[in-house]
Amino acid sequence: MTVNLARGEHVSVPRKNVVVGLGWEIRPSAYTEFDVDASAILLGRDGKVLSDWHFVFFNNLTSPDGSVVHTGDDAGGSVDDEQITVDLARLHEDVDRIVFPASIYDADRREQSFGQLDATFIRVVDAADQREIARFTLPDDATTETAMVFGELYRDGADWAFRGVGKGYPSGLAGLARDFGVSV
Repeated sequence: MTVNLARGEHVSVPRKNVVVGLGWEIRPSAYTEFDVDASAILLGRDGKVLSDWHFVFFNNLTSPDGSVVHTGDDAGGSVDDEQITVDLARLHEDVDRIVFPASIYDADRREQSFGQLDATFIRVVDAADQREIARFTLPDDATTETAMVFGELYRDGADWAFRGVGKGYPSGLAGLARDFGVSV
């Protein structure tokens, strides 16, 4: 049974392989194509990225230990627009949290923002049986944000949990990445 989360709520996640899926719909009034890219940032206890190689996105599809893999743009047939697989058991012990942002490619030039998208969501799925564990549908309160942290997986003692975040950044992927210590 899926747990539908509100912003800030969390749920325990089994320590195994999960798929984190992100999705969105373009509002009809936007009249344009969007290129929204998902990513994952592996953070230490200090809230900063362990290294630039721990920023998994379209130019770096796999974390150094192979535990986090970006599968690329959806080629069709999936509920999700983009997916990132996470092997929680293989994550290095220094990884305390993984944030899952999405950003709009070339948003400034195209004059695009998350305010032009609807039905934005993040979900966590058991990779073995495709059972949805949790889903967070972001509130429709975005306006000028061009990057947004959809949710995060974090250590909860010896276990893992997932929390819906929904925090926007008007500074795009570069600004968001800098906030987490990524060199851009």
